[in-house]
Amino acid sequence: MTENEISEKIIGCAIQVHRELGPGLLESSYEECLYFELLQSGLFVEKQKALPLVYKEVKLDCGYRLDLLINFNVVLLKGGIK
Repeated sequence: MTENEISEKIIGCAIQVHRELGPGLLESSYEECLYFELLQSGLFVEKQKALPLVYKEVKLDCGYRLDLLINFNVVLLKGGIK
């Protein structure tokens, strides 16, 4: 599946969540519902995945987190799910 095909599925799922929930809820609510929709659509999804920082060949845990990692190559960050 190409990045464009994955993106098309993601957008469709996000629209579905927005239609069901409407505006005004906490981001965490939309994220959880989008996670569910993406799984239902057959995509592989990881949520709140740790992302270390590598500095001078040293792996540092700085607390970075990817909101959603989809099929190992598409990243969704907060602000993109509203």
